[in-house]
Amino acid sequence: MPHSTYFAHRMGSAEISPKGEFEAGSFQSFTLTYTAGFFGIDDTGSIKIVHRFASDMGRPQFTDPKGWNYTTVEASNGAVLEVQYDGKRNIRPWDKTLFIRIVRGFLREGDRITVRFGDRRGGSPGIRIQTFHEPTFEFRVLVDAWATYEYVELPEQPSISVVAGPPVLYKAVLPTLRRRGQAFRLGFKGEDKWGNPSHRVRGTFRLASSLPVAGLPATISMGAGEYAKVVEGLSCDAAGDLAIEVRDESGGLVCTSNPLRIVEEAALLPYWCDLHGQSEETIGTNSARELIEFGRDRAFLDAMSHQGNDFQITTPFWEELNRLSAEFNRDGAFIMFPGYEWSGNTGLGGDRNVMFMDEGRQIHRSHHALIEDRSDVATDANSADALFRSLKGEDCVVFAHIGGRYADIKMSHDARIERAVEVHSDWGTFEWLVEDAFEQGYRVGILANSDGHKGRHGASHPGASLFGAYGGLSCVLAAGLTRRELFDALRKRHHYATTGCRIVLDTSAAFEHDAQVFADDPGLGATTSRPAKSAMMGDIVRTADGSALFRVEALSSVPIERIEIRDRAQVLETVRPYGRGELGKRIRVVWEGSEYRGRGRQTIWDGTATLTGNTVERIRPVNLWNLDKQVEQTGPASLKWSALSTGNFGGFDAWLADGKAGTLRIDTALVKAEIPIADIGYEDRVFDAQGIKRRIRVFRLPDENAHRGVRHERRIEIDRSRDHALYVCVTLEDGNLAWSSPIYLIP
Repeated sequence: MPHSTYFAHRMGSAEISPKGEFEAGSFQSFTLTYTAGFFGIDDTGSIKIVHRFASDMGRPQFTDPKGWNYTTVEASNGAVLEVQYDGKRNIRPWDKTLFIRIVRGFLREGDRITVRFGDRRGGSPGIRIQTFHEPTFEFRVLVDAWATYEYVELPEQPSISVVAGPPVLYKAVLPTLRRRGQAFRLGFKGEDKWGNPSHRVRGTFRLASSLPVAGLPATISMGAGEYAKVVEGLSCDAAGDLAIEVRDESGGLVCTSNPLRIVEEAALLPYWCDLHGQSEETIGTNSARELIEFGRDRAFLDAMSHQGNDFQITTPFWEELNRLSAEFNRDGAFIMFPGYEWSGNTGLGGDRNVMFMDEGRQIHRSHHALIEDRSDVATDANSADALFRSLKGEDCVVFAHIGGRYADIKMSHDARIERAVEVHSDWGTFEWLVEDAFEQGYRVGILANSDGHKGRHGASHPGASLFGAYGGLSCVLAAGLTRRELFDALRKRHHYATTGCRIVLDTSAAFEHDAQVFADDPGLGATTSRPAKSAMMGDIVRTADGSALFRVEALSSVPIERIEIRDRAQVLETVRPYGRGELGKRIRVVWEGSEYRGRGRQTIWDGTATLTGNTVERIRPVNLWNLDKQVEQTGPASLKWSALSTGNFGGFDAWLADGKAGTLRIDTALVKAEIPIADIGYEDRVFDAQGIKRRIRVFRLPDENAHRGVRHERRIEIDRSRDHALYVCVTLEDGNLAWSSPIYLIP
């Protein structure tokens, strides 16, 4: 719902200085000058300077002239001003508000209010601007001239351009599996320290492949203004695991791609998707068109969906989203699904994501709170149950999501269309949602997406906000890259989820005698089945055998820390690729979990670690995405950190001078522990902090872990009285996770 435009041309004007382009995450100083219009501003009237919810610009503060983000406000006529900052004092998506009220005096036409964001006159370094790219970052000014608390938008708003910094990290992206001789592409980009694809990559890069690749050039070049490079038309005739190294002109290694497996034959191929993200028309950043172009051209996705909050999607914008999905959808190249996020209150079922097969479908909103046009309010579905009734007969799929609101799948669920739950997004990691499904007897798949708000669909760095996690990806195993084939795979739960990494992951179950592999969940009614001696992730199977042989294979570009083989909520086995004899002087400290399920789930883990009788040789952070919240070594035997978790985990590795000597003391607000170094070993030492898996874990690792591939099998005894849900959670050494969708062995 827009702010008022009543007499907007008589409400004054605002200008920002300096203008132009500014590097994301840099410290700057801006002077915003508001000049009152014809009506002036009456006694107790006010203005608001508002920024988008998604922005992680530094929070203005008014008390420390030497500190970050110091901000001053003054009136040219000496009027006394009240100044406050609140992150939720305006209509979304323009939530973040600098509120300025005249408490003694008034403004006439031509009087000015001057705001210095990052006022450096007292020694402040300035204000830290947001950490992500946005060509038109607005300082939107709203005016309450009559002291009625009815705010009018100025007709022209001051803005700057936030651009990427220089590259500090390079990424080469390949598909995950292709048949011999089948065409594939290589994507390459450089990212700045905040995860923005950089337009400042310059130079020539050498390419080398571990297997012969037809069409691979010896070099690629990038120049100013290029955000990414794509090399099309590659192929490989040799079966095996392929990786491409990228080196600079001097021969230094820049990056190594994710692994690409080349096989003789494959019925299904993996396609990487981010099925959940928003643009500036709802609560995200940059336009819907720019979001799609980013996902396709800079994140190298195979498929995506725009999922805006329904109560902000006007009918014209819904029509525009449908036009965009039709325009960008190209079979065999890039798939774009029309859809939206049903954003009902938690007590009415919580967030669900709806994706349609085709354009032109009716949007059933949870409510019209921010939509002025109420002519179609009768089409609303105010509860999750009502949503499922409204979608009956639609060619669509739904998955449950945890965001600000969380999906209550115990309260509401329709197994006919809600085929998956989202285990991870920018909001954090939510394995408890998967466990809720098992507890209720649901047979669902596991997805991960970004729910990105910063315009980085498919490569969603959380920046410096309270989003504590890098956005997820879903790998869908489909017969081809079309909407119909991806939908078929989603309905069959043939997919796995990651926290943003691209790994090869395969799970299967083998049987001694032919089992029934069902075409659909027999719990939903009559369905067909086929006889088979094996099943893949997502399959629903009935067998007369007393046991099944469960197999898992994982292959990554980084070392694998562990694989948990799970049956529903039970961990059957933890597989580590290294033996106890390989453990060295490296210990890992991990904090994780959340306080509870709702919006305030963040847990602060600020703390210290101190060694007695030992010293730290070096450290390496794990999953510490926010550059403001890091771990640092403060002395030979001491560390300190600032960190939070939102269901996900972070931590650090420390290489000690002596692998056995001394004691480690950990001190946080929630966990205080003292551990003899000699007692830190192969298994986790766990220190619980209540909440939802809120805890600190300490364990030992090899000094260098060379294991990037794991194959393992385990025989599972079958209990015929209940469902078995067999799946894995893979933890990589860099902090990434991956989950397979379960294989369901049913009574």
